Amino acid sequence: MKAVFDTSVESAYDDEITERYHFPQKYLSLVNETVGDWIVFRQPRANRGSKSYFGTARVIRVERDPAKGDHHYAYLAEFLNFDRPVPWRPGGEYAEFVLRNIAQVSQVGIYLRGRSVRALEDADFARIVEIGLAETLAPENGSRLGLGVQDFDQAVFKYPVEEQVRRVELMLVNRKIRDANFRSQVCSAYEDRCAVTSLKIINGGGRSEVQAAHIWSVAEGGPDIVQNGLALSGTVHWLFDRHLISLTDEYRLLVSHNKVPSQLKSLFEMQMDRIHLPRNKRLWPHPTYIRRHREAFIAA
Repeated sequence: MKAVFDTSVESAYDDEITERYHFPQKYLSLVNETVGDWIVFRQPRANRGSKSYFGTARVIRVERDPAKGDHHYAYLAEFLNFDRPVPWRPGGEYAEFVLRNIAQVSQVGIYLRGRSVRALEDADFARIVEIGLAETLAPENGSRLGLGVQDFDQAVFKYPVEEQVRRVELMLVNRKIRDANFRSQVCSAYEDRCAVTSLKIINGGGRSEVQAAHIWSVAEGGPDIVQNGLALSGTVHWLFDRHLISLTDEYRLLVSHNKVPSQLKSLFEMQMDRIHLPRNKRLWPHPTYIRRHREAFIAA
């Protein structure tokens, strides 16, 4: 069963949306039904939330919170941020069937109280994903994001609901599509500038020459989120992936000078300065991911 999980930036729960969702006992039976299926995250109005849907993930298991017996964790996989938040009333009507069936709009807020987890119709799930990934999947963005028409079915949202949902689920684990989504968000956050050199190069086709590098690699369990990414030029990306350079907790560069080719050392003249970072501090690399990368740098 698909569902909506409400969560906020200032949530009192122990949420880490790329890994787990924390919830009280009252939602246990409902969350258990989502195991093996996909959910979408939404920000509620509380704590100045936008009321929009902002990402999706697959529930892989549910476990009791060992420190708080009346709470549980839903553990997640394949979290994916949407390109842009999806309004909870796209096109003027609610994205969720249950909300569309409430006759008076004034009663919607009342209905949602105490319903931070709720079932989601398959068709509504597909529609939310369609809107949420519209930029990644737009044909005109294919060259910029490295996606071709052969990489996914352009008509995926025109099939009958059951087949549409099956294809959407396959699309959500498609590595090329996830990489395109990741590249779009990371390059946008860094304004298409290399985090190390601060250079911004756009080729003749309008594509940025910077690449989106994972800090904690996907192969080892790293998530496809901006906070686990850096915009890097090709050469710097190569060095970073081989742990020949890394970062301090203060976002300064660490360089393995005895291993980096001498002709490349001019790239790191500003080594003691903080790297170029996104304007939005919430999008800066997460310290946990930096530490993982630095441990591999030290061991290299």
